[in-house]
Amino acid sequence: MYNKHNFYRNTYCEFNEAHLNEINSLVCSYKSKSGSRYYFTEQGVYRYSNHWGRAAHCKWKLNTHTKNTNRTKLGFAKWTDFFPENDYEKLYFIKVDFEAKTAQYYHKNSIHFKSEEVLRNSTETMNLLKKIRQLLTENQWCKYLKVVDVDLLRKQIVEEMLTSGKSFQEIRQKYLL
Repeated sequence: MYNKHNFYRNTYCEFNEAHLNEINSLVCSYKSKSGSRYYFTEQGVYRYSNHWGRAAHCKWKLNTHTKNTNRTKLGFAKWTDFFPENDYEKLYFIKVDFEAKTAQYYHKNSIHFKSEEVLRNSTETMNLLKKIRQLLTENQWCKYLKVVDVDLLRKQIVEEMLTSGKSFQEIRQKYLL
């Protein structure tokens, strides 16, 4: 179980955006060298920061529900929302929203995990995520392919990349002109 003494050591966590008034009565428990502020409670931790994603040896994401463009945001996570993180174990999977043309990675212990998801280590996940995001937002990749419906082909290729372990180059071969 994670707590205020160990949550910052090699962990993955999804913080949920919180309103600043939630920390009005709390005293800052810790301020990092980079300026992030931490407020500890029995249930979890509030983090007020202008940087999310990779933080030291952690992967901390912020789930936002506002379109606020302010980079400094407050997030809250329960102690049970922290999971172990390392670079070699297969801990991560990717979910794609084809309509929104977005892709996100998640930890296998998160609520998003389903048994059919293919797990990858950190490096494999980040490389695949980068390629998938490129495929979702660009069309240059289909220049020399037999394409009737780009969106359908995009979906087929991405789904095969997610489920087969094959690279884009391997999958692309069967669609060449």
